[in-house]
Amino acid sequence: MVDRTLDASGLRCPMPLLKTKLELNAMSAGEELEVIATDSGSARDIPAFIELSSHQLMSSSEADGQFRFVIKCGG
Repeated sequence: MVDRTLDASGLRCPMPLLKTKLELNAMSAGEELEVIATDSGSARDIPAFIELSSHQLMSSSEADGQFRFVIKCGG
């Protein structure tokens, strides 16, 4: 079960990524954030950001033009 959900549907790049970063900054280590986005750039941008951060991508999926990511907040 995720601790927070960020619905970035309808937002264009780079807003889903920026809002994801802000949300993660406000969270504690170990909490999980679900991000929902409709911008196809998110499928590339969010995992690339996670690779360079202390956070962990728990899952990602795409269905009907909607991208979902579950991110575990790092320390």
